[in-house]
Amino acid sequence: MKTRCVAIPLNAQLRHNTGVHPGYFLRTILELVTDEGIIGLGEVGGGDQRGALQKLKPRIIGMDPFSLELIKLKVLRSIYYISNSRLYAAIEMACLDIQGKTTMRPLSDLIGGSVRSAIPMIGYLFWRYDRPGGGNDTCAEDLADYCVELHETLGINCMKLKAGVQKPEEEAKVLRLCRAKLGDDFGLRIDPNGLWSVATAVRIGRSLEDLNIEYFEDPAWGIEGNAAVRKQVRIPVATNMYPNKFDDLGPAIRLGAVDIVLTDLHYWEGPRGVKDLCAVCNTFNLGVAMHSGSEFGIELAAMLHTASTIPGMTFAGDAHYHYLLDDIIEGGLMKYENGCIKVPAGPGLGVNLDESKMKFYEKYYEEKGDYYARFHQDPYRPDWYPTVGGL
Repeated sequence: MKTRCVAIPLNAQLRHNTGVHPGYFLRTILELVTDEGIIGLGEVGGGDQRGALQKLKPRIIGMDPFSLELIKLKVLRSIYYISNSRLYAAIEMACLDIQGKTTMRPLSDLIGGSVRSAIPMIGYLFWRYDRPGGGNDTCAEDLADYCVELHETLGINCMKLKAGVQKPEEEAKVLRLCRAKLGDDFGLRIDPNGLWSVATAVRIGRSLEDLNIEYFEDPAWGIEGNAAVRKQVRIPVATNMYPNKFDDLGPAIRLGAVDIVLTDLHYWEGPRGVKDLCAVCNTFNLGVAMHSGSEFGIELAAMLHTASTIPGMTFAGDAHYHYLLDDIIEGGLMKYENGCIKVPAGPGLGVNLDESKMKFYEKYYEEKGDYYARFHQDPYRPDWYPTVGGL
């Protein structure tokens, strides 16, 4: 087991309701090496995870990478009060990469086979500090113009606004402007990340009903909050927060809190866990979409493979990817074509590490450091702190 931490710069600082991404994303890269020299790649976010992964090394070294149920028991189920789902997902990713390289089949073939060869992606809109060309986003017009730019340069036909930063009415205005600029067929979504009170979420949601938006993601805090909003607003409610693990899926369904669940390889226990989630969602007629966790090329490849095997995943996938200035995989950043990214070809994940990039961005991480200790800092508002339900 080899673990390395890398950071890649962004083209702006990205604001959200609990802080600011300070101009770079960081990820921990996992390499599992078999006795035959086959290398499986995995990736996980959430800060520097090297120590956490290395603590799991004695549990898995020497195991068969095809024995994923046993590996899951030893990694994910071994301590009843701790969830290692994020770490297990990186390990499963790497084991599936090994399996694919061993059998000369793409990862998608190992979990059911692809039903599509490319995945449509959204333009993810954040309120930006220090955007390209200088300046900050200050009004709805700034983000609507950026949405048009992404539509023209990447070909995206759907957007999602990361809300909870400006006044709710100003954020709702972004969607209205995008509808006016890009037409009725352009997909619109808004995600306050649970910040808004139920009253605010209902008020803003009702004001957006005529826009025919795809979904209202985590409009208020918790399962109860989302359920309360869903009862009063005629827009589908989506979530990547409540539930974001199997333990909370049953209560969310019973309370009527959600219409669409956003899959995430790390929350839902790897690609195979996402397929388990989709089976439950199919049973209860819930939609499924794809969540982004600010991933680099290894995890994006795993996401694309997984999404390609889910017939009912008809929503465009989330991606922070268009903010990255580079990637650590051979060939650099994956390309957007007509708003889509192709599922990588080749065995396993279909991507390989670029060692020169890895070394460069390891040094960049050492210079910048782990921002999770200061994740909530706002460089332009030193006294600011996050609040929930205050609007």
